[in-house]
Amino acid sequence: MTRIGKLFESLKRDSRKGLIAYLTAGDPSPDRTPALVEAMVRGGADLIELGVPFSDPIADGPVIQRAGYRALQAGTTLACVVEIARQIRAASEVPLLLFTYLNPVLRYGLERLAADAQAAGIDGCLLTDASVEEAHEYTGAMHRHGLDTVFLAAPTSTPRRLKLVAEYSTGFVYLVSRTGVTGERDSLSNAVAPLVSDMRAATDLPLAVGFGISRPEHVAELGKLVEAVVVGSAFVRLIEQNADNPSLEIQLESFTRELKRGFGAQA
Repeated sequence: MTRIGKLFESLKRDSRKGLIAYLTAGDPSPDRTPALVEAMVRGGADLIELGVPFSDPIADGPVIQRAGYRALQAGTTLACVVEIARQIRAASEVPLLLFTYLNPVLRYGLERLAADAQAAGIDGCLLTDASVEEAHEYTGAMHRHGLDTVFLAAPTSTPRRLKLVAEYSTGFVYLVSRTGVTGERDSLSNAVAPLVSDMRAATDLPLAVGFGISRPEHVAELGKLVEAVVVGSAFVRLIEQNADNPSLEIQLESFTRELKRGFGAQA
C-alpha cells in the first residue's frame, strides 16, 4: 500500500477529512519548491499534488497556466520534478501525487517514469488528459512499480465512464466539481452532490473533490460529502503574488492552516 492508501486509512480511522494541496513544481523556481511543500505540510496539508509544467495545459485555468509558464522559464522539466520529489521525500513522509499530462509522460517513457518516480518516493500519478478507455498500458506500468493511478470523474461523465474510472483508479478518485478549467470560484457547483452519489455507487475508493475550491467554507461544505478536498489555484495565486517575498513560506503555512480549519475541530 502506498502512502496515499495509508493516509486515507488513517483519515477513516480517526474520523478526519484530508486536505490535498496542489502547487506547480518549479514556480517560482525548482530550488524553492521543497521549502514551499514543507510549509504546506506544516500548515496541515495531508497530500501534495506536484504539478508538472506543460506548454499546452488544457485543464488549467489562467492562474495555473501562468505558473506553468514561469516554471518552464525557470527550466523545470518532468525529470526536474522527479528530482524535486526526491528532495521532498528526504525530509518528509507526506504522500506525493504527480499531476501531469500525457505528452510529457510519453516523451519520458511510461516504464522509465514509473521506475524513477518510485525511486524518488512519489506515490502515484494523475494524468489529466489520459483517456481511461485506453489506460491499460499506463496503469500497468505504474502498478508494476507500486504507484497509485488516480483518474478524474466529472459531472458530465457517463455511467460507463464512471465505471471505468472506478476500475482503473487506485488510492482515491478525483471528482471535478464543475466543467471547465481550474480556478477559484465564489461558490460551489450544485453538480457535486449528484456526482458524489453516482461515484459512491461505482466504487468503495475514497473520493476527493477539486476545481474551484478556495475558501474554508468550501472545505467545510465538501467535507460533509467526501473524504478529501483539493485546493490548487488559491495556493498558486498566493505563490504568484508573493514570489519575491521572504515570508512566502509563512504565508503558505498560514493559509493552509486556515483552509484546514474549515473541517472543524479535527484540524
